[in-house]
Amino acid sequence: MNRLPKLLLYCLPLVLAACSKKLVPPIVGTPRPELAIEQIDFEYFSGKARMVLRDGSKVRDVKTNIRIRKDSVIWMSFSVIGVQGGKALINHDSITIVNNVDNEYFVFEYEELSRRFNFDINYDVVQAAMLGNLVMDRQSTDIVEQLASMFVLKQQSGTVDVINYVNAASMKVEKVELKESDSNNSLTIDYSNFQPVGDKIFPYNGTINLLYKTPSGLINTTIIFEYSKAEIEDKELKFPFNIPRKYVRR
Repeated sequence: MNRLPKLLLYCLPLVLAACSKKLVPPIVGTPRPELAIEQIDFEYFSGKARMVLRDGSKVRDVKTNIRIRKDSVIWMSFSVIGVQGGKALINHDSITIVNNVDNEYFVFEYEELSRRFNFDINYDVVQAAMLGNLVMDRQSTDIVEQLASMFVLKQQSGTVDVINYVNAASMKVEKVELKESDSNNSLTIDYSNFQPVGDKIFPYNGTINLLYKTPSGLINTTIIFEYSKAEIEDKELKFPFNIPRKYVRR
């Protein structure tokens, strides 16, 4: 239980790590602006999910409540076997994780995380990845390929190649692959079990796999999430978050 914040350090921003909207010259290809990918739009979103975190040989199974105010803040609370384990607050400035078990908290700046994983990470990327939306805005020079039942949308940000697999019938992103050419760090997100949420469909299941190099070796982190509830809210949600004065920053 005491490793929950450290595991979430690898998981939350990766939910995650990708490419920012500040781009260098992208892949040159044939513009296909007519590819209308279906994306979740909302003012407030709430959900309940089970998350399985695997970091090497360690596995943690947590339950989480999630609230999002569009383009503003993501709030999460975590529990294990009914015990309140912690909270996380993600905004445009940073990611803060509070560990109620060990009376400590962590604050991660996006710049620090971007250096750690050699990906540009920001709030918009985290929000999009959590909802199954495109993690990178469309560009006129994106490459689009059509397969039998799938569109393949290829994008690029700096040294990061982004490949989106879009179901041709639902026009929903079902898989995202990101690979950093210099380091071979990679992130794959698979979405499944699409169900209606409001007037859109939402992936109730997903698997995130991260492979990246560190000075101590190759790290493989996996997150499996299963939503039991997801709603587009028409009323304002609250995001209660405080850090007790006795807690120690790590």
